[in-house]
Amino acid sequence: MPSTTLRISGGTATVEYDITGTGPGLVLVHGTAATREQWGPLTEAVAGRFTVMAPDLSGSGGTTDHGGPVTLADLADEVLAAADHAGLDSFHLAGHSLGAAVATHIAGTRPERVRSLALHAGWVRTDTRMAAEFRYWLELLRVDAAYGTALFARAVPLMAFGPRYWEGVDAPAHEELVRALAGAIHGEGAARQTETDLAVDLRPLLGRIAAPTLVLASAHDRLIGAEQQQALLAGIAGARYAEIDAGHGAPGEDPAGFAAKLAAYLDERLTADREPTSAA
Repeated sequence: MPSTTLRISGGTATVEYDITGTGPGLVLVHGTAATREQWGPLTEAVAGRFTVMAPDLSGSGGTTDHGGPVTLADLADEVLAAADHAGLDSFHLAGHSLGAAVATHIAGTRPERVRSLALHAGWVRTDTRMAAEFRYWLELLRVDAAYGTALFARAVPLMAFGPRYWEGVDAPAHEELVRALAGAIHGEGAARQTETDLAVDLRPLLGRIAAPTLVLASAHDRLIGAEQQQALLAGIAGARYAEIDAGHGAPGEDPAGFAAKLAAYLDERLTADREPTSAA
């Protein structure tokens, strides 16, 4: 897989990413404890129309760095370095959860690079209730390397999935999912990303976002409250709202439905991009 190296927080990061497809650039940023593989269904849906680049953030997948704390700005720099390496000067941008916070940071600090923005399960500022949840995650992840990760993997569906998942799954299938999560999550990396979650405060950047923006909420998100979505809508000029019938972890709970929601928005932006040329 392609990768690029940059200096970050006094150390060196090597950011690994996937790139596929053809057309305008589309950059996808995953959430806490996930990897770029989170975006497989959406990539498959749009790769015929977009050049899709999906990096692993520090603490996930094939990306390596100095191993210390990472800030939201650090993660944004990693995404931009990967976009530069992939030859994407400007791009459509989508993020989930922590990835939505990273995407918001990019759109607010480098607005000239972002053609459109889609934020799923994003938030403006980590509030007291969210901070309590994130600290609980840290306690689970740091019990010890293996056991803590297993505990966190068991907590993820309870936090992330909505009623449709629980109505449709039986106990053996659920246990299989928990085992798969435990094998996929890198405990220390997830903990470092959770520390970044704790420090999110995007209020100074919202007014600088110029890109057309979709705020995509999950109807059954028990981590990110509706007030956070309303704050994004109020703070980003012209932002529009959509909703998916899932929990916080919609990319895992309803991969096809999640991909369809974002693909429809991206296709709409692609059409809008082409309209001035067609009119001329």
